[in-house]
Amino acid sequence: MSKIRVGIIGCGAIAHAAHIPAYLKCEDAEIVYFCDIIKERAEECVEKYGVGQAVTDYKVIAQDETIDAVSVCTPNNMHSIISIDMLRAGKHVLCEKPAARTYAEALEMQKVQQETNKVLNIGVVNRFNASVNEIRDLINSGKLGEVYHVYVSFRAFRSIPGLGGDFTNKAVAGGGALIDWGVHYLDIVMYCLNDPKPETVSGQAYSKLGVNMKEYKYESMWAGPPNYDGVYDVDDFVTAFVRTEGPTISLNGAWAQNIREQDTYIDFLGDKAGIRLQYGGDFKLYYIEDDEFKVASSTREPVNHFDAEIRAFLDCIKSGEKLPSHIDYAILTSQIMQGIYDSSDQRREVSFVK
Repeated sequence: MSKIRVGIIGCGAIAHAAHIPAYLKCEDAEIVYFCDIIKERAEECVEKYGVGQAVTDYKVIAQDETIDAVSVCTPNNMHSIISIDMLRAGKHVLCEKPAARTYAEALEMQKVQQETNKVLNIGVVNRFNASVNEIRDLINSGKLGEVYHVYVSFRAFRSIPGLGGDFTNKAVAGGGALIDWGVHYLDIVMYCLNDPKPETVSGQAYSKLGVNMKEYKYESMWAGPPNYDGVYDVDDFVTAFVRTEGPTISLNGAWAQNIREQDTYIDFLGDKAGIRLQYGGDFKLYYIEDDEFKVASSTREPVNHFDAEIRAFLDCIKSGEKLPSHIDYAILTSQIMQGIYDSSDQRREVSFVK
């Protein structure tokens, strides 16, 4: 079978750290294009990886009938635009998280996917994580009994990325800590719970520590350095309570807080057992057996979940299999995040029940 011909759109950090190396490991894939509006970035990819050609306009890729698939690794404001154009051009799409800046944009992406019948997967990479999948299997097996509540914490000490850049500009990113970090945590929860429909959301998003950018003190800053002439109008702390048709979910998240600790974990609370997952790491299962309190850890060998995500994307193009990262599933997280932002703006609970 001929190789799947791929275009990389957006040549920033996530492309270099995840997408490009993963494709290069797949013998049945060939990177044909590197695209970035900054020409030098695309040219650096060609030189570094020794494949493909550099372009600055993604429409060149759309118009190339030999291209089968693309990875969209751009800032959030271009996710829906590029993904939709690529779907309509007959390409399969893997779009980095979040699906889009808003739920409305994500819905339009889903609509076009259904119209074109091309693959549209979202980069909710934790759905390919070994520990996450083991937790999902434990829940489905009944080991935890009834999972009635999940608590989510993604809190860090003064870790705002790229102050004044794309990450802190709502027009570009769609939001801050919630849409950047919270999307991963919420998606893990939804996946492990088999994507229950959300019913109501009450939340509050705060923009506090980074507002006075020149006064913001930090130890380090990825995606930096600061641009003090830029924009800061996104959330650096968020809290919310979500009711679903299944368990309830509560969360506290912070890019930046005045507590010098980092708490990044998810608690799954069942009436027979409970699990704490350390984000990006191991988990512990707390249960009772033979009238004794016991603790067990994850048993599966860790895998590079980005490699697994790209491998699954290529395979589903050939097989037609609908992956857990398909837009039809990932869009629920977009709905919840939109509900949190809407609830914060309106200062009331938001209902999804019609």
